[in-house]
Amino acid sequence: MNSDANNERIIREHYGRDNLSRIILSALEKAGKTIRSYQDTAAFDEFHMRGRAATRELARLADLRTGFHVLDIGCGLGGPSRLLAAEYGCTVTGIDLMEEYVEAATMLTQMVGLDQSVSFVQGNMLDLPFEKSRFDTVWSQHTMMNIADKAKLLVQIRDVLKPGGILAFYEIVAGPETPLHFPVQWASEASINYLLDEKTFLETLASAGFTPMVWQDTTAACLEWFEAVLDKMGSKPKDAPVPLGLNLVIGRTTAQKAANTARNLKENRIRVVYGVLKNVGQVHEPPAQRAP
Repeated sequence: MNSDANNERIIREHYGRDNLSRIILSALEKAGKTIRSYQDTAAFDEFHMRGRAATRELARLADLRTGFHVLDIGCGLGGPSRLLAAEYGCTVTGIDLMEEYVEAATMLTQMVGLDQSVSFVQGNMLDLPFEKSRFDTVWSQHTMMNIADKAKLLVQIRDVLKPGGILAFYEIVAGPETPLHFPVQWASEASINYLLDEKTFLETLASAGFTPMVWQDTTAACLEWFEAVLDKMGSKPKDAPVPLGLNLVIGRTTAQKAANTARNLKENRIRVVYGVLKNVGQVHEPPAQRAP
């Protein structure tokens, strides 16, 4: 089995959630909650730190506008895709490796009446099934940490972006302290954890033809948010009903993974950044000069 196929298998094992749509519908029924608007799903469909607040911040930094066609890679349950359509007037295509996430994302989008502007496909980010120069913006929130070959991923992204198009992401990078405490939301152990430090990440982006317009560290805000989440978890009565939250996706290890992520942030083992970069085309290394 080649490395890409093996990595895909491990990712599927980590994120797999059988009967996800049924789990969501059952939780909604038990909570007596009816989904009528994209706002009603905010508690469980933004699979990244700081939830909707971070999505809106990144959208403002990326200057998203009505009529933009956005590709949401690693779209999960489609929360950001629906928000970008509803609040920014974008047409959004989401792609995710996990069939059950695509199925649930499609279900929720139909429930809130946004299926005319938001659609989802199952696929691998390392082999994007779209024609070249199709999208105005490629959007990513907490998805690149599982990709070993980031250079290959960035070539895929560059090819489907229009010339001058924007790559907007909210990603975790490696901090100066090691090793990480596992498990975390994106990796049960080190085999699918492929974080780059900021310097290497920026160099990889530049080599693929992306130039930064915005590069903003948001680690402190993420740590504050996680500490508030952990306080809320700790104060919840043991017999309280199961909440409508990311536990629907993550499962029984939600609290442990949240605690480890907060610890990694606090101990400077991970950092979190916003990046908004322009596609300036392929960058070639200058030819080596011959010795006289």
